[in-house]
Amino acid sequence: MAEVKIQAESRTEFGKGAARRIRRDNKVPAVLYGHGTDPVHITLPGHDTMLALKTANALLLIEVEGSESLLALPKQVQRDPLKGTIEHVDLVIVKRGEKVQVEIAVHLEGEAVSDTLVVTEHATILVEAEATHIPDGVTVSIEGLDAGAQIHASDIKLPVGTTLAIEPDTLIVNVTAAQTAEQVEAELAEATAEASGETAPVAEPAEEPVGAAAE
Repeated sequence: MAEVKIQAESRTEFGKGAARRIRRDNKVPAVLYGHGTDPVHITLPGHDTMLALKTANALLLIEVEGSESLLALPKQVQRDPLKGTIEHVDLVIVKRGEKVQVEIAVHLEGEAVSDTLVVTEHATILVEAEATHIPDGVTVSIEGLDAGAQIHASDIKLPVGTTLAIEPDTLIVNVTAAQTAEQVEAELAEATAEASGETAPVAEPAEEPVGAAAE
């Protein structure tokens, strides 16, 4: 994965008011930490940061005037829930050659046989890789798989230098038989009845004829 160089500025103002002023200038407040160093508070350029973080596990080369350049990975990205703009970034410092654990995407290719349903149980998997060689993701083929087929973490071919950091028997993809139209309609009717609180009618006992008890 290529490094993305970002020019940062030291930050000395803190608090909500300072953060709002930074964002109004189209910049992003951020903090760098890790490897036993004190947290370094910085400001990142908004547009460059947004472009860089479109890539999962983006490896950033943070350059701060008057300081040494630092390699970092995004640890946590806070976004505005409505606008989607980046509000704050936590960055963890890494070293060249260092092994890190990251989540990478699982991409499916191909098609299972007809009348099956492919369920992705985990869209990402946790792996360990060198900080400067984090794979973009892994590709899993489901071509021709029939109902009952399963793909576990141990079945996934990982790039050289990358190892699993989760249990090998973790279920990643599960192929099941697709429901028939009748099954879908029956489940929908049952769910509708439960939601409305309706119950099946109970038969009333027939009234005994007058005088029957005396017979």
